[in-house]
Parts: sequence; structure tokens; C-alpha cells
Amino acid sequence: MSSRTGSRTSARSSNRDAEPSREIPEATVARLPVYLRALTGLVDAGIRTCSSEDLATAAGVNSAKLRKDLSYLGSYGTRGVGYDVDYLRYQIAREIGVTHDWSVVIVGIGNLGHALANYSGFRSRGFRVVALLDADPSRTGETVAGIEVRAFDELEQIVATDDVAIGVIATPAGAAQDVADRMVACGITSILNFAPGVISVPDGVDVRKVDLSIELQILAYHEQRKANAG
Repeated sequence: MSSRTGSRTSARSSNRDAEPSREIPEATVARLPVYLRALTGLVDAGIRTCSSEDLATAAGVNSAKLRKDLSYLGSYGTRGVGYDVDYLRYQIAREIGVTHDWSVVIVGIGNLGHALANYSGFRSRGFRVVALLDADPSRTGETVAGIEVRAFDELEQIVATDDVAIGVIATPAGAAQDVADRMVACGITSILNFAPGVISVPDGVDVRKVDLSIELQILAYHEQRKANAG
């Protein structure tokens, strides 16, 4: 896969901390946004300091796991005092890269695409939806969440113009692989896939999959176990 343009590389590099990168386990990375959300809630409630137990309860994890996770970031707690909530929130936000905006494009503007485009949490968490794309000509020109839907064929131009970092796939399963291929070809290296099924990408491209039906099936399993136990 061809490398990104020099301007994009320099822009991304300027946003990274000068310290050497630390290898953080994937399970810890997955929990950092949960801690960030919990800390944001504490800040909104006017709480300035908190113990690891308080933060763990707000995040829904045990305190030992939380302390282990935060140890990968550095030492931000004070014995007998706890954590400075706002400072720790900033450090986690910096670690996961949301102290600045990331440009996002959503492809597939059906019911799910509409819902994603209208989700207010993107902006507040450092993600800016710069384009909504669909291959269906009847969708072109439609306005969703204040953004005009554009033709999927404009993907390459939009990625280059808006320095798109992340692509979101909300298409039917049959179109997902083609969309992913086009995204990768024009330089997108992070994809959030809502389409059913698995997409294949080359090394260096990160994919996160969200399958709501699988989550419901997992809940159904637990409901069945509870019913059988009763």
C-alpha cells in the first residue's frame, strides 16, 4: 500500500508526544476510553480529585485493574490524595489521541448511517465527520445532520482534501469489502466496520468491528442461562 502524503505525515507527527512510544496491551487500550468517559463525568459533577476506588466504580472495573492500566501511562496519582481528575483526563485523552480532532468519513447512509451521522458524541470526543458518502444516486444531495450526502466516487478527493484519518463503513455486507479496499487504496489506515461479516485489510490498517446482532446474541445467551438457573 502506498504511503500517505508528506503533509499528512507531518501533520500527524506534530500531534504525537515526543516521548518514546510505550507498548500498552490491547485490553488496556480498550479500557482507556471508558476511563476517559468516567473522568469526564466526574469533571462535569465538579469533582476535582478521586481515589482509584471511586474511579474504578465510575468506570465499572475493579480498582486493581484500573491501577495496573494507569501504570502504563505513568504515575499520576498521589498517595493519600488520589488522582487529579482533570489532569488525568487530559493525560488519557493525549495517550489515545483525542486532544485534537480526527477527520472521519462515513460510507453508507441508510438507517444506521443516518444514526451515526446524527450522533453528537463524535464531536465532543475529538472526531469530526467531514463527509457522508453513498453509492446510491438517490441519496446524493440529501442533507443529514447538516452535512450533504455526496457520491461514493468522491472518496479519494475527500480523503486528500480533508486529511481523513478514519473511515466508517455502514453499508450492507456485500459492499463492505469493496468500500474497505477503496478506503485503504486512498490512504485511510483506520476503519470502523458496522457491516456484517469480516473485511480483509493489509498489514498496517487497523479495523474495529461493531456487530450489534452479535452483542444481542450474547445477551440472549446470558438471559437463557438465567432462565435455566431459575
